[in-house]
Amino acid sequence: MKIVADRDRCEGLGMCEAMADHFFEVGEDGFVHILDEEPAEEYRTELSAAVDACPVLALTLQG
Repeated sequence: MKIVADRDRCEGLGMCEAMADHFFEVGEDGFVHILDEEPAEEYRTELSAAVDACPVLALTLQG
């Protein structure tokens, strides 16, 4: 599984960080930074919820 962020869509709202702060961080530049791009499968449910919470659809899970 891989986390992909579309920086063109990202508005730095931080919903992903609020739901999974060990995978996402909104930087000083106002964009999401992925802290672990290829997390273990055991985190799929948590990451799916964080991805779904993005109001601008800037995040996806691949694989």
